[in-house]
Amino acid sequence: MRQAGRSLPQYRRIREQHDLFEICRRPELCAEVTLQPVEAHGVDAAVMFADIMLPVIGMGVDVRLVEGVGPVIDRPIRSAADVGRLGVPEPEQSVPFVLEAVRLVREALRADQAVIGFCGGAFTVAGYLVEGRPSRDFGAVKALMYRDPETWHALMGKLTATFARYLGGKIAAGADVIQVFDSWVGVLSRTDYEEFVAPYSRRLLHGVDVPTIHFGTGTTHLLDLMAAAGGDVIGLDWRVPLDEAWRVVGHDLGVQGNLDPASLLGPWDRVEAGALQVLEHAEGRPGHIFNLGHGVLPESDPADLRRLVDLVHERTAVEVPA
Repeated sequence: MRQAGRSLPQYRRIREQHDLFEICRRPELCAEVTLQPVEAHGVDAAVMFADIMLPVIGMGVDVRLVEGVGPVIDRPIRSAADVGRLGVPEPEQSVPFVLEAVRLVREALRADQAVIGFCGGAFTVAGYLVEGRPSRDFGAVKALMYRDPETWHALMGKLTATFARYLGGKIAAGADVIQVFDSWVGVLSRTDYEEFVAPYSRRLLHGVDVPTIHFGTGTTHLLDLMAAAGGDVIGLDWRVPLDEAWRVVGHDLGVQGNLDPASLLGPWDRVEAGALQVLEHAEGRPGHIFNLGHGVLPESDPADLRRLVDLVHERTAVEVPA
């Protein structure tokens, strides 16, 4: 899962000297940080080190990453004029360093290890732009959606166009899989999701020609709608049993998940029991990507992460015909 390297001491040493955006803007350093958890934990794919707010900087938004808070926008997007000032940049001009980092990671990995490029879902990023910082209730977002839907749709359209170009650049640079993190979309009702979000998720996910993963948190009530919007794989958080969610999503799609990341803060026997339960719910069906139900918590023991990967590999190994 994204942020897999946050618990590693070698990552923390780098963060003592460089902030997140600085790492992203230095391709060699970004590639190093991306590869650290692959080498440390023996996972099957590398999730590119990046931040979901990177593409909007090129749109003309000033973003600060405040430690302990998250993305902060001092001039939130609240009006049609604000949206009108946003550009739709080409990634080769706005984030060439991201594309170079993807190339470096692809060159460093074996052919059987995937490079996962990602972007934020349009709703989640719009939430930061409109609220100005992380929010629990998304009051300003919902006010804009309800009172000025035309401006909301204009914002979502520009974000979707920007993210589509951004993902296209990552694919051209070597990304094998694309994941869309619509992390906070679970705050919406089903009706609001269908009206204000689904068309843009559909446009984004159907606009790329590599396998896609569609992920959100708190989305148990939205899983069937998210599956209909798009994604070859639906990411599941830890709040719903994997087998129940897979029935809702439909077995023609894959699922990713969904061990509670907080379980890694407890003793190993609890981690092992949780992992085996997830695998039991998957019932050995093809199409399950074992993963955590959200990002790795920084306090996690790297040794337990490695043991977890080894456990899953051992329990799911199959003979591949020569």
